[in-house]
Parts: sequence; C-alpha cells; structure tokens
Amino acid sequence: MALETKPFNPFDYFETQAEINAYLVECFNDDDPALFVSALGHLAKHHGIAEVAKATGLNRESLYKTFSGKVQPKWDTIARVMRALHIDMTVAA
Repeated sequence: MALETKPFNPFDYFETQAEINAYLVECFNDDDPALFVSALGHLAKHHGIAEVAKATGLNRESLYKTFSGKVQPKWDTIARVMRALHIDMTVAA
C-alpha cells in the first residue's frame, strides 16, 4: 500500500496568532523576497484560495500562479492578498 502525502503547509501547525506573525516577520526579513511570497501563499491556502480570491477580487488561477514560485508577483497583488488576510505591515526608518 502506498503512503499518501499532502503538501506541507507550516500554517497548519501554528497554534497562536503570535506564532503566525513571528513567522511572517522572519520570512519578510529574509534576504530572499520569494520566501515572504511563499509564506503568504501558504497562508492563503490555509485560509482557502477561493475565499482569498473572493476577498481580493482576483481569480483563483491568478492566485495559484502568483504563489507558484514561477512568476514575480506585482505589489498590487501582494497588497490585496495581505489586506484580505488582515496582515498589516509597518515601515520604519
């Protein structure tokens, strides 16, 4: 019998909002900006791509492409997803 697996999503294992926030901040502060985009994609999948698509006004296919790692998403798309997921970022100088 073959072992069936599903894709790993770190957000399935966080227990508190503080853990989620800390993870997102670490990903954002990484030298590779694709890491934050990937984390945002995992969070969107955790919440449900259909729900995020509805909240952003984007279609599901577009969101899957955004988080596939094969394209560099536009800031507008990232900002819309962040708003839909209630993620607020602060910029400090």
